[in-house]
This record gives sequence, C-alpha cells and structure tokens, in this order.
Amino acid sequence: MQPPAFWWRPATAAGLMAGLLSPLAHLYAAATARRLRHTPWHAPVPVLCCGNIGVGGAGKTPLVMDLARRAINRGRRPAFLSRGYGGRARAGTRVDPHHHTARDVGDEPLLLARIAPCYVGADRAVSARRALADGADCLLMDDGFQNPTLHQDLALVVVDGAVGFGNGRVLPAGPLREPVATALARAGGVVIMGHDLPGLAASLPDGLPRFTATLHPDTRAIPPGRPVIAFAGIGRPAKFFEGLAQNGIHPVNCLAFPDHHAYTAAEQARLHRLAAQAGACLVTTQKDEVRLDAALRAMVHTVGLQLAWTTPAMPERILDLWLGTTQQ
Repeated sequence: MQPPAFWWRPATAAGLMAGLLSPLAHLYAAATARRLRHTPWHAPVPVLCCGNIGVGGAGKTPLVMDLARRAINRGRRPAFLSRGYGGRARAGTRVDPHHHTARDVGDEPLLLARIAPCYVGADRAVSARRALADGADCLLMDDGFQNPTLHQDLALVVVDGAVGFGNGRVLPAGPLREPVATALARAGGVVIMGHDLPGLAASLPDGLPRFTATLHPDTRAIPPGRPVIAFAGIGRPAKFFEGLAQNGIHPVNCLAFPDHHAYTAAEQARLHRLAAQAGACLVTTQKDEVRLDAALRAMVHTVGLQLAWTTPAMPERILDLWLGTTQQ
C-alpha cells in the first residue's frame, strides 16, 4: 500500500480524512508513549540510534553506513543493530550475507553486514549482548527510535527534507509515529537529508544540534545510451526516480512497489518481460537488489547512494557526541 496523499499536505490543508482519523491518532500516540515507559537495558558501550519520527525512508541506512565507516577509521569496532524487517531469523542472529537472504534477515541488514557485524531482532538488548560478546566496542541502531529495549546514548532523528514531518499528525491521520515535540525532546540531534522544506529547520527547537547532508545516486553501473526501466520498493520510490532524472537518466517506465516489498516470481518475470520488450536495462536500488532471485539479480543494474555532508565537520561532530573525542 502507498501512503495517502493527505499525509504530505500542510497541516492546514490535510483535509477531512485527517480530521476524522484524529481519534485513532491519539490512541496510537498514547500506545507509543506507554511503550516508551519501559526501562531499557544500558549497554556498557556507547549506543547511537539513527531513527525517524515518521514512516518510510529518510536515509537512515546510508547514514549509519557512513558513520560506521568513520568509526572504523577511528580504530573502533562498531556493530549494527537492526530490526530485520520482514525477516524470520531469531532475535540476536548475526547476519551472514553469504548465507542469509532478505527473507531470513530483511534487506537492509544484508547491506550493513558488508561493512560491520550486524545483528537482527526487535529486542535490541538481545542483539546488543550478542554484539558485545563478539567484540563490538560501540553500537549503531539502524532505526528503532521508538524501541524501548536498549538505552540510546545519542539519538539522531533523520528527516527527509523534501517532505519534512508531513501534515504533522500521528498515524493513521498522518505519517508520524509520535508527536514531533515529544520525539525531539528525546533527540540529541536532527539530520536533514536533502534540501529542506521552507521553515523546516526554523521549526526545530533552539539548541538542538542540526546536521545536513544529501544523497546522490551512483549511476555509473547503468550502461550509457540504453533505455532504462526503473523499479523500487522503498519508502518513497518517487525519490529514487527523481534522483535518476536529476542525473540525466529518464526511464521509459517507472514501477513503484511498497517498502521492503517481497518480489514474487510473477512480478520478477514481468520485469524481465518488460525489459526484453523495450530492449531496456533494469535499474533498481541496493535494497531492492537483495530481494530479487538470483536470475534477475544477475541482470539488473544497481544504483547505490553516496552521502555528502554539507561540511566535513558535521560527521566528526556526531562521532564526538557518540564516541567521545578520544580516538582509540
């Protein structure tokens, strides 16, 4: 299912449907607040969470991948903790990208495990203990801002600058998991990805550290001169298609699927057929590529994301807040 359009309209123009759903939104927000009253486990190493307030993709995974690489360059031994959305592996499972599939551990953990050890499970405390036993000296949570199982020494709220906080309402009246003010009161900083909406930065609390970055698609793998059919099952597929267009690649067809979509054999056969009929190459994201069968994976061209900080000092400041200023 795709999110309804009224989620992304300004609060003053959200319309009748958002108003009718407000009572359910209050119940959802209350349930989130009640869950967050759970006493978390405190790990003996620094824990950084890169999460968001709303549903959908905001650039969390490229962010934690970038920060993990920088932590490794400082001589640290980071480990990722991920829910493993859609996976079936038991809590605390260490991801093996050579053995596990997206059906086992989810799509994002397969990408994370290429950089540093990654552990999946809804109970982040279970995963954290396993990571510590394997030698991790710092932990990175990819999402989980509303997860109460593990204490977060530093929590960064990641915001897609193109949509901000949408209409500012909580699910199902809007895209948020909790009210903005409540969430930002727990945050240690905000990372705005992309060019932000007018007034977004100004609406953030005074004194809350703000960081800005952009994500650029790496299109070098796409053969030049060939027609392209693009497909994506991510938080905002349109963002992927727009990124291709901004890099001079205009697909003859764009197919959008839900976030974390498990592609069926029939859907993959259709993609293959469409490409053959148009004499086109198939282009998708890294997250989608790991959810494909081996046959289709061998023929698609994958577009990764390159994260560019507004200033080089920003990521180093985040690492200082997370790890301290003493490098090991």
